[in-house]
Amino acid sequence: MTEPVPPTRRNRASLTYKLRYAAKNPDKIRPYLARTARDLKLRVTSRDHVAYYRAVMRSDAARSPEAAVGSPTRERWLRLGKMQFDYLVKHGLKPDDRMLEIGCGNLRAGWRFIDYLDTGNYYGIDISPDILLAAQDTLVREELGDKLPHLTLVNDLTLRFLPSDHFSVVHAHSVFSHSPLSVIDECLANVGRVLVPGGFFDFTFDRTEGAEHHVLREDFYYRTETLTSLAERHGFTARFMDDWEELPHGQSKIRVTNPA
Repeated sequence: MTEPVPPTRRNRASLTYKLRYAAKNPDKIRPYLARTARDLKLRVTSRDHVAYYRAVMRSDAARSPEAAVGSPTRERWLRLGKMQFDYLVKHGLKPDDRMLEIGCGNLRAGWRFIDYLDTGNYYGIDISPDILLAAQDTLVREELGDKLPHLTLVNDLTLRFLPSDHFSVVHAHSVFSHSPLSVIDECLANVGRVLVPGGFFDFTFDRTEGAEHHVLREDFYYRTETLTSLAERHGFTARFMDDWEELPHGQSKIRVTNPA
């Protein structure tokens, strides 16, 4: 009997994987075909990956802001946000930190960060105007306007409008899992400028121990050493966060630290 392929060795872009998955999950065939049709249309009409993924978010957010950020239910949205928050507090986040959240979405974790941090110390950016409108709804619902959070729409991850040596913590959950390597490289090339010496940047990614690949242009799978080596080339020290793997979330996490 053939041993099952470990999750981190699966190539989800391969025809073999797709056929096996379809056979086991026939209810997923129609949604996947719909995603494929959307993908083909957006590839033709989008000038670059940011425009492509902004259109994906517009489509997803129109159905459900929670689902657009990867949480099919409100309960799941709350649970994943709390998981991110608890982990970061356990691993060094303090109320007086100035925090930049890249891909803040509709503030799944962000509203907890805003509530915890000192007033004015949270800055969230996202490429999607639709999801940032949903973020405003979250602020109203949680009554956090007095904490003066910043929410800003961006076209790229050059961070050129942000001050140098300002943020002690940068956080990006489920951003690099949807990004080609060129976008990740752009972010790592620029995030060091806005980090204070000794500041850190935590990001999650979809990990593979086999061939790096992507599914449509929405989900990207990288080897750990690809991202740690890229970070080190930009002057960071990089560490794979082993204990994040123990939590019920499908992505992996790396922390890169700015030299002191």
